Amino acid sequence: MNEDLIYREESFKITGACQEVYRSMGIGFLEAVYQECLCIEFERRGIPFESQIPLNLSYQGMVLKHVFKPDFICYEKIIVELKAVSILTVDHISQVKNYLKATDHKLGILYNFGHYPLLEMKRVPNITG
Repeated sequence: MNEDLIYREESFKITGACQEVYRSMGIGFLEAVYQECLCIEFERRGIPFESQIPLNLSYQGMVLKHVFKPDFICYEKIIVELKAVSILTVDHISQVKNYLKATDHKLGILYNFGHYPLLEMKRVPNITG
């Protein structure tokens, strides 16, 4: 494993939890099902997380009414976004980049539970943060 990866140990633990949910549940469920399963698995593994916490956005110093709600923020520093689609798109990656921009967190990880035969994962570093 690359030792230069940001939040290497934490990412490994999060990915292990996601892989367990993928092994247990398989593909075909809605994102909300995987999210609920991950809440249970994160708790079992002692992974600190917050789920669907509203993130405020601002424009030229003014707070907007619209908020972002990432699926998880783990370890108070890693955005975790879930998908259940056959293939990840640029739009999915852009969504994670927007969450990173809104929070100034350094890492987002996108997991796709709709991919077969393996869980798909994409690390999204915040290159501006």
